[in-house]
Amino acid sequence: MRLILASTIASSLLAGFAIAQTPRYTVTDLGALGPLGQPYFITNNGLISGTAAVAGGAEHAALFYSGLKGDIGTPGLAGPNSIAFGANERGQAVGLAQTSTSDPNGEDFCGIKALGLPSSGTTCLPSLWQYGVMVPLPTLGGNNGEANQVNRRGDVVGFAENTTPDPSCPAPQKFQFEPAIWQQGEIQQLPTFAGDPDGVAMAINDNGQVAGASGTCATFNQNTLLNLQPNHALLWETGTVTDLGNLGGTAKGFGNLAFNINNQGQVIGVSGVRGDANFHGFLWTKATSMQDLGTLPGDANSTAIGINDSGDVVGVSLDANFNPRAYLRQNGVMTDLNTLIPANSPLSLLVGCSINSSGQIVGVAVTSAGVAHGYLATPINSGPAANNGTNAVVAPLSLTTSQSSVVLDASGSTSASGNLRYLFEVVPGGKLPALLQSPSDPKATVDFVSGAGLYLVQLTVTDVSGATSKSPVIMLNYQPSGTTSAAK
Repeated sequence: MRLILASTIASSLLAGFAIAQTPRYTVTDLGALGPLGQPYFITNNGLISGTAAVAGGAEHAALFYSGLKGDIGTPGLAGPNSIAFGANERGQAVGLAQTSTSDPNGEDFCGIKALGLPSSGTTCLPSLWQYGVMVPLPTLGGNNGEANQVNRRGDVVGFAENTTPDPSCPAPQKFQFEPAIWQQGEIQQLPTFAGDPDGVAMAINDNGQVAGASGTCATFNQNTLLNLQPNHALLWETGTVTDLGNLGGTAKGFGNLAFNINNQGQVIGVSGVRGDANFHGFLWTKATSMQDLGTLPGDANSTAIGINDSGDVVGVSLDANFNPRAYLRQNGVMTDLNTLIPANSPLSLLVGCSINSSGQIVGVAVTSAGVAHGYLATPINSGPAANNGTNAVVAPLSLTTSQSSVVLDASGSTSASGNLRYLFEVVPGGKLPALLQSPSDPKATVDFVSGAGLYLVQLTVTDVSGATSKSPVIMLNYQPSGTTSAAK
């Protein structure tokens, strides 16, 4: 979810630093990403997907990892703008990308013009980035679509246009769009709630459960980045669709939209409350149905955006003037995330967009000068847990180099049960290298045989008892002399 920042930041946000508790999180500044750039999602192994501004003012899909920022929107699908909304632990990233083909109907399906980005009036397609290349995913016969999330199996969800005119669409939109899932590159339409002509699939878990919404075509919403008035928050599983209910508001108010789902089947999102004057984040489970998460003290509205498998929720709480504060909800308690970071932090945290299994949070922050930055909040003393005394440790974890090969060293790996065996594997998101390795040798050579770009590798160590451990994804950016770097 993209939240357009308020023109002024409430003084209480900055004053909050003075009353910060003992810090529970360190904050890494991901830098100024442009007026509309931000991180959207963080995987369980720390890979962050999002978007960042490039020369000329366009936005490009980007990946962030261990201090590197990789532009994966060049060349993209040959259009000026792209976004990476989601990624998985295998390094695959999904989102949207403009093409070089003019939209024959003059639509602005992905809201590029509405967001004020430079646009050539071209179509916008759901995209999948893997092996260092961005490829389009098929639509339902129409010219446009978007992909929102990808699970460990590589299943992708999003939405796509068909060829059915939708008279409810305000100009410039003209056609219905339906929730969809892509498996092995093939698209399948998901059903909407009865009577709803349009819909979106926002998230998928590793069990194949999908969360999203259906409703009617609407003016492009710069907060949700959707052309949808979401009447019904939905869950799709085993071929059926379930209406998750609401918090008392009507579909004509803020509506009901499911943003995310974890591997426990818990769904989070936003729903209008009774009277339609406000909206609150919700948590839905099969046992309790839809629960109102409320707001931070003194606020009027909230949205739940990210959830991990422990049920921890992150999002944004807003006062009556829509000044935002990022929050973390753990064990039923919602806390201003700014009170959990060092008091001298140069960033005020406005939105929590995603949280992984280690408790790492990414989102949007602002400096004292009012410049929007991305951030990564990491729990203090939250290093990777040992697996029966077995730990995969490799160096370097990230590197930009002009050399045609690099040696990875796993000799720092440990075991409580005897000798280790080492297996370096290519992660599907990056370009294909040649790996020269031996199971008994902690060192492996990575040859960048596919040319300049990002290469992703991961180490698995196994001891004599059979206990295994995986390293974080190793991110290698090969830029031979004379080429333009795709990572910083």
